[in-house]
Amino acid sequence: MTKDGSLGLADSDSVQNQKGPLSSHRASNDVESNHVVLSEENTAAVIDSAAEKALCRKFDFRLLPVLAIMYLFNALDKGNLGNAQTAGLSKDLNFRPGQYNQIVGIFFVPYVLFAPPIAMLGKKFGPARVLPILMFSFGSFTLLTAATTNFSGIFALRWFLGIAESAFFPLVIYYQTTFYRRGELARRLAIFYAASNIASAFSGLLSFGVFRIKSTLVDHPWRWLFIVEGSITVCFSIFAFFYLPRSAAEARFLNEEEKALAYRRIQVDSSSTVNEKFNLKESLKIFKRPTTYGFLLIEICLGVPLQAVSLFLPQIVQRLVSDPVTINLYTVAPNITGAVMLLILAFSSDGLRIRFPFVCLGFAFTFIGFIIYAALPDAHAQVRVAYFATFMMCWGTSAPSVLLSTWYNNNVAHEGERLTLTSVGVPLANLMGLVASYAFQEKDAPKYAPALITTACFGATGCLAAASLGLFMLWDNRRRNRQQGVNLTAKDVPTLQLRDGPRVEEFRWFL
Repeated sequence: MTKDGSLGLADSDSVQNQKGPLSSHRASNDVESNHVVLSEENTAAVIDSAAEKALCRKFDFRLLPVLAIMYLFNALDKGNLGNAQTAGLSKDLNFRPGQYNQIVGIFFVPYVLFAPPIAMLGKKFGPARVLPILMFSFGSFTLLTAATTNFSGIFALRWFLGIAESAFFPLVIYYQTTFYRRGELARRLAIFYAASNIASAFSGLLSFGVFRIKSTLVDHPWRWLFIVEGSITVCFSIFAFFYLPRSAAEARFLNEEEKALAYRRIQVDSSSTVNEKFNLKESLKIFKRPTTYGFLLIEICLGVPLQAVSLFLPQIVQRLVSDPVTINLYTVAPNITGAVMLLILAFSSDGLRIRFPFVCLGFAFTFIGFIIYAALPDAHAQVRVAYFATFMMCWGTSAPSVLLSTWYNNNVAHEGERLTLTSVGVPLANLMGLVASYAFQEKDAPKYAPALITTACFGATGCLAAASLGLFMLWDNRRRNRQQGVNLTAKDVPTLQLRDGPRVEEFRWFL
């Protein structure tokens, strides 16, 4: 800190003044050192390192565990259908050919249609209140699934489940952006999203145990799966409703100084205006940016492998195992390692403050895993290779989802635009579950070759799209620096000045 309270950036954080002043950034010029000195009011650098770390620790211990558990049950209630199918769901409810694919696919229609309006309501009334209400709803629909006796009943419940879960992930992402800086977000979202992988692993273990229950209280063992998961979800949602703070300013575990620091951090390195009132017309301006459609294309490519693994990993593994009960046990290890890989890539991404190479790496894992599995003529003869390929599938679907959401949230300073893009992008990825649900046809079992090849192609396309968008951003940053005679990066530009996005002269892409 300088004596007058300004923060000088040196070494990697310095801004070289080669041609002239940059209008909104330069408070004064140090001619001798040729460094620009940014006032503390404008800089996006650290305000107080020790205080910020202590504040983040409080958020980590008070918010992340609750959000992670909420998402764990969100993933459980969405993906337990595949586990129930291995225990004879279709046979017990007398499904006709293709009807199982229909109940898997119908979930994604309301999931996409209702995500933007529910997310906007979440912004209006606060995600801290709307998220528990959504959780209570999808837990209730899961409980009701245990009582279904035919195709029509479970089909209707999957529709309402899609509505209840539609805006959950976008709202959690938005909620976290109101507490964490841009460079802190990926690792926190990764910890949160790792709950999805843990949920898939836990669902396999839970199914393994539940399907062994011998009871006359229900006619089919898979009903216990919906009863147990739905009951816990409903109970936890009530706790979350009273626990989650509406904002940092209303967090009971922060003192007044910490609340002020929390507000300041978000103002300079997350949102142009903190807790801004939602304006639909302003928020829709995000679709005037060409890069928005690049991000949405990558979401589409991500959606197919993501949903293929989430919904059909038990069926994929079924090629390796003959015992229906053991199938679910074999899904545990790939999902656990998927969570570990997610954390490794996300922490590395935050440490280097760069996103797109890690997104590309995740897509590469996806492509390789599905291609290897599809290419094996006899999985039993090469069971180790085949099983390792399922690990790569899980590695490749977890990381891109978190890092992609973090990537475009890092590049949008306007809270309304950020929420709008997330509430369209995330459901769009999930809509591609329709492709996955109809690609995995029962007639192709147990190899599912057409579905595996289709999924691999989406992985390869996603890798190319992410690399192209990332290289464009890198080129555009260098072009702006050349024109302005400076050496700015995204961390040198405070978000409070970036409301209008790339139209602002000082804008720099967060790569």
